[in-house]
Amino acid sequence: MSYSYKIEQAIRAAAVLHKDQVRRGLVPIPYVAHLYAVATLISDYTEDEDTIVAALLHDTIEDTDYTPRELENDFGRNVADIVLGVTETENTEGADWATRKRKYLKQLKGAPEASLIVSAADKIHNMRNLIEEYYDAHARFMKDFGGTLEERVRVYQEISNILNRRLKNPILSEFNHVFEEYKKFIHHVQTKQS
Repeated sequence: MSYSYKIEQAIRAAAVLHKDQVRRGLVPIPYVAHLYAVATLISDYTEDEDTIVAALLHDTIEDTDYTPRELENDFGRNVADIVLGVTETENTEGADWATRKRKYLKQLKGAPEASLIVSAADKIHNMRNLIEEYYDAHARFMKDFGGTLEERVRVYQEISNILNRRLKNPILSEFNHVFEEYKKFIHHVQTKQS
């Protein structure tokens, strides 16, 4: 990653906006660690500053009071478009897990390629964390996260389908590899439930 003033501003904004948030999981890790991990992962696959900045800010609209207008004013239209391409929109507030994911998938189908890169990195990090943290904590996994196991695999499969159709970036190979590991993890959880 090529360090820049804009990236530093995004790091600071992410830290401030998510300062009181922690990741869901067995260990309470500051939420901003996820954002840094996604941006670092993306920097292995692109030097595009706006994509890296969007990675740092990809959950701000969804999980904080930061508005799309503030995002655009602070970081530009391109960053705002990338972030909005991976944001579960306002009209999903209060909706059940399956409805939110259907809307996210529909949105992802028309999102810019940079949004697809952010989505791939976000899902890679999420899947890796779930596998590592919950491998031996099946009941807690089911309690902590929405959707049935089948629904979770189906949503990730549809994300995979969208990415494999639309994304022309080497991150896709890593996503596909981690998704295969995730399916094995879900199978492991299913066998432990039986």
